[in-house]
Amino acid sequence: MVGVNKVILIGNLGKNPDVVAFPQDRHDETSNVVKKASFPLATTEYRKNRSGERVEQTEWHNVVCWRTLAEIAEKILRKGTQIYVEGKLQTRSWEDKEGNKRYITEVVADNFTVLANKNRPDEANDREHDPLCAILNNDTEPLGDLPF
Repeated sequence: MVGVNKVILIGNLGKNPDVVAFPQDRHDETSNVVKKASFPLATTEYRKNRSGERVEQTEWHNVVCWRTLAEIAEKILRKGTQIYVEGKLQTRSWEDKEGNKRYITEVVADNFTVLANKNRPDEANDREHDPLCAILNNDTEPLGDLPF
């Protein structure tokens, strides 16, 4: 039987992405670094307790993006941005300075979509204020006729 490891989250960034560039040893790649972006994502759910009061519960998730997705995250994601993330759970371990074994579970993102950005000005709907438009340029291929 095959397992499924799929995570879908909608939440707000807790801080700007931390970006690290790792040197790459491959000679066949055009870039000699691989980027990793990581950021905390808060998901909030609301429920009613036994007395009927509305209770808020927030969970924090560690999200990691690699390569091109990390470069896009570095350019357009900011603290407070609401995003939709798809990815998988991955747990890794390491030894800290005192020799204790530590574990962390992260969401390794396959893709994300910006849903809302609280920090953008009201006129942000204009193309000149859209950070995604800054990445795309006139050389970007249009989607053309979609079959649906």
